[in-house]
Amino acid sequence: MALSSILQSEFADFSFNNDRSLSLPCGLGQVNLGFGASPGDSLNFSIKASLGPDDEDGPERKIEFLHGTTTLAFKFQHGVIVAVDSRATAGAYIASQTVKKVIEINPYLLGTMAGGAADCSFWERLLARQCRVYELRNKERISVAAASKLLANMVYQYKGMGLSMGTMVCGWDKRGPGLYYVDSEGNRVCGDLFAVGSGSMYAYGVVDSGLRQDLSVEEACDLGRRAIYQATYRDAYSGGQVNLYHVHSQGWTRVSQDDVLKLHHQYQDEKK
Repeated sequence: MALSSILQSEFADFSFNNDRSLSLPCGLGQVNLGFGASPGDSLNFSIKASLGPDDEDGPERKIEFLHGTTTLAFKFQHGVIVAVDSRATAGAYIASQTVKKVIEINPYLLGTMAGGAADCSFWERLLARQCRVYELRNKERISVAAASKLLANMVYQYKGMGLSMGTMVCGWDKRGPGLYYVDSEGNRVCGDLFAVGSGSMYAYGVVDSGLRQDLSVEEACDLGRRAIYQATYRDAYSGGQVNLYHVHSQGWTRVSQDDVLKLHHQYQDEKK
């Protein structure tokens, strides 16, 4: 019988049909183990399975880990802006405020992290290794499209097995800036603007109101920073710091790391 079917039953019976008394080498003779058994009788005891849906006194049930984050990437005339928060949550519990949600695949490629932190970290680091192997074999850098396709192919083999990953692959290659969305279902989409996570709707609202193709680098960085800040202000599962990257023809550059509380005071002072 499977263990799960035993635990779901009202009583779980453990019986040891042994007529011999327990003898210990120290000479204590017969020992009563305290489960209502007398020496010479079979050892019987019952355990109440407190896993039923109506049992309020049962053990704490499994926590559902709700994934929350805000990651943003968009293309403009000078490359790609990547902006993320740094809060990791497990349900209503804030697990960390300093998670690095941008994974540096190589000097020209970045990946963002949304969903399960372990899944994103593992698969994107595996992607970094595959990109390096490609570079050694072909004597040239892998394109953004090929890197995103590699990642999509790898995770598609595990579709339906519980992976949780929604990532953006951002970079610069011979065709210019590239931006792809890849998730754990094997979906792969090319686009100019993506926001992923529980605060993505707030980030979309800010970016949609200010995104133009002719933005300067400073304006684009400020737009990405404001979008993540507004998401952290409205979404309880986003917060910590705003990490900002700029991907350009010479590779990627880490622009800034700003605490959202300082940004809040800064933007409030600007309104006055």
